[in-house]
Amino acid sequence: MTALALGHDVVPASTRGAILDAAERRFASRGFEGTAVRDIALDAGLKNQASLYHYFAGKRALYEAVLARGVESIVALVAAIEPLRAARGGSPLAAAGAYLDGVIDYLVEHPHLARLIQNAGHDESVFVRDAVSRLLLPLYAQGLRVLSDAGISWDEETVPHLAVGLYHMIFGYFADPALMRVVLRDDPASAAAIDRQRRFLKTAIARLISTGSAGQQEETKP
Repeated sequence: MTALALGHDVVPASTRGAILDAAERRFASRGFEGTAVRDIALDAGLKNQASLYHYFAGKRALYEAVLARGVESIVALVAAIEPLRAARGGSPLAAAGAYLDGVIDYLVEHPHLARLIQNAGHDESVFVRDAVSRLLLPLYAQGLRVLSDAGISWDEETVPHLAVGLYHMIFGYFADPALMRVVLRDDPASAAAIDRQRRFLKTAIARLISTGSAGQQEETKP
């Protein structure tokens, strides 16, 4: 393993990932303003926060890096849907299933990401709102393109609502594990619970994509 000497610390190359993991946990739990850099450094196993600044210029840069790591990984998974669909004979359902496996696996490996994104959306600071807009809006736009190109029968005005609904179906489970534990009466992070959620999502999304706007033609009765 390569290492870098910084003062009295010997910092391995893997330390950047450890810092990001620690920051993801802290920012998800306490938000941007409530998180201290010294606590992140301590969680990452550093002797002091000076070593952390070798990798990140400051708290803002670290927050953006944490958010970007998660969002860009999800963006890459969305971008892979078209090749997946081509490899599976053009089936959007088969491609969606493979995509879901990738996203769920990533969220299991990064269990604080969904909560981090959720809390970031509630943050009132200008910096966090700007970071969220720059990072999440491209993901949203990409998701809309994928849904539109999939040939689903939902009308154009409804597709944005479908995209938002799918996001909450996938990420909502991981964003509030305490609530899921109360509702499901089970550990939502257990292998069995994750497997059940995986099966549910594949079935529910397959039905949403297949049935499309069924029922939309019915007139709303007063």
